Amino acid sequence: MSQARAESTGDTGAAEAATKKPGTAAGPARPRRRQARGEARIAQLLKAAADVFCTTGYTAASTNAIAREAGVSPGTLYQFFPNKEAIAVELGDRLLTRWQETYGAALQAVRRDQPLDRVLDATLDPLIEFNCANPAFTVLMHGSEIPGMPAKDHDAVHVTMLARVETIIAGYLPDAPPADVTRVATMIFNLVKAGLDVIMAYEGDEREAYIRELKTILYRYLEPMVRDGAHARPDPADAPPNGG
Repeated sequence: MSQARAESTGDTGAAEAATKKPGTAAGPARPRRRQARGEARIAQLLKAAADVFCTTGYTAASTNAIAREAGVSPGTLYQFFPNKEAIAVELGDRLLTRWQETYGAALQAVRRDQPLDRVLDATLDPLIEFNCANPAFTVLMHGSEIPGMPAKDHDAVHVTMLARVETIIAGYLPDAPPADVTRVATMIFNLVKAGLDVIMAYEGDEREAYIRELKTILYRYLEPMVRDGAHARPDPADAPPNGG
């Protein structure tokens, strides 16, 4: 560091010390990865990794291929990630967070005063859009050979989502035994999971056709039950605040 740079740094530190409130401890320096430039580079590398994982699969992917896809040198990549596994874990964590937010919002938006076809659109469209826009998510979440992946977190989110689906179904089927409600919710959940795999295998008009097929299957499965349970108990989420 040049003398001028050192003096400038020292002056800045002194000024910050002078303006800091008494009794306030100095916070830790922001890690390089959290700096704007570093975050932009990380995002670039993660996007490249997602493309490589989807093209070659995780096992066949390499840090050299990821660096090449990102348009940087391997040395630049290693400034941020020590190996391929670390890239996969970071990418998986970020995608899992976004996936949880998307699915949670979609299920929370369900209102039983809406027609069933509208409910299916409002619930499925965001989920399908996320999975189609992030195919690397499926590669990473179902890749058992990937060490340190948040598979358990993924499964825990599934359990939470299934519980929410059960709550929704119970509202439509107030007289159904709990075991029946669980069975229906489980069927819906797994139909959606299987349908997403099929949908993601196609593109364009054919993908749209399979989206319609999935919605048709769910509608025909649910509509008789919803019709018979037309006098369902109200959803607590629909109640006005403060009992008003």
